[in-house]
Amino acid sequence: MNMATTSNSSEALRAASSIVLPPLPYAENALEPVITAKTLSFHYGKHHKAYVDNLNKLITGTDYSDLSLEEIIKGTAGQPEKAAIFNNAAQIWNHTFYWNSLSPKGGGELPAALKQKFEASFDSVDALKKELAAAAVSQFGSGWAWLVLDEGKLKVVKTANAENLLITGKKPLLTIDVWEHAYYLDYQNRRPDYVNAVLDKLMNWEFALQNVG
Repeated sequence: MNMATTSNSSEALRAASSIVLPPLPYAENALEPVITAKTLSFHYGKHHKAYVDNLNKLITGTDYSDLSLEEIIKGTAGQPEKAAIFNNAAQIWNHTFYWNSLSPKGGGELPAALKQKFEASFDSVDALKKELAAAAVSQFGSGWAWLVLDEGKLKVVKTANAENLLITGKKPLLTIDVWEHAYYLDYQNRRPDYVNAVLDKLMNWEFALQNVG
């Protein structure tokens, strides 16, 4: 085998074991006018991609290089010396979950099965939406608002920065990203307008139902 072939084989092996940027589940302009293609281009193409690139640099040649994203997150959580690896891995996972929490056909009426679960845990669907919006708007600084399943009960929680629910025992169903890069190009400092528009027009309730299982 010549050197070129050996090099190509090594590169293919590294590529196979590296963390990749998952494709968006829709076109960059599919969420307009709530979230513009310009925002998605920066948010997905720059921020999300940067987390993937940074993580691959950080884990190259380490024990984490052959692990899945979830294994990396769980294996580095709570370890200050591994904070850079955890933060980038968690942000990749959080963002991928966020893209799937949105849909061009989102918002509107909830699936009947999910509506029943909401009404069993909250007074009404509107009450759930208000609680989720309040969590997203009140999160100080960067972070996330989540709808979760916790010991069989639906709850709303919020997390800061790159915190990740995989290490909490709570099962995420939906999330709203409230880092400024998620909305600032479209809404500037009007976070409540962004949050309410996402809830009303983009929230992927079918994805939540799938996650309930």
